Amino acid sequence: MEERSVTHNTFVIERDYPATPERVFAAFADPAKKRRWFAHDGQGQDVEAFDIDFRIGGREYARYRFKDGSAYPGVAFANDGIYHDIVENRRIVIASTMTFGDKRISASLATFELLPNGKGTNLILTHHAAFFEGSDGPERRQAGWQKLLDKLANELAQ
Repeated sequence: MEERSVTHNTFVIERDYPATPERVFAAFADPAKKRRWFAHDGQGQDVEAFDIDFRIGGREYARYRFKDGSAYPGVAFANDGIYHDIVENRRIVIASTMTFGDKRISASLATFELLPNGKGTNLILTHHAAFFEGSDGPERRQAGWQKLLDKLANELAQ
């Protein structure tokens, strides 16, 4: 019998963006904008589905499939979330699960705070997660969010 385990982790990432809180918030709220910075990596995976119902109680769903030649060719993975709190231009809270193939690998709660800082917006991401067997683990998840927040900067620069 496989031993079950869970790893708990919390990390905080802060970023300053030279854009107003309204513009940063819009990059989360507008499905086309969020898809550009959040879903498309243009490298080792195809986006099979990306849907957002951006409201309290609304869902966010993204499903990807690794391309041939990648580390996991043909394997699908997905993020399925529900928005628990949204304060326009100030805060977004989403709880989500991640699956890899047919296996749930994590459950997380992410809070994005948007604070005006005189030059734009200070974004504070606080991410709490439980990582299950076969998960990407805390270090890879944090690195993934670092990369996504870099892509958000590129989106805001357009």
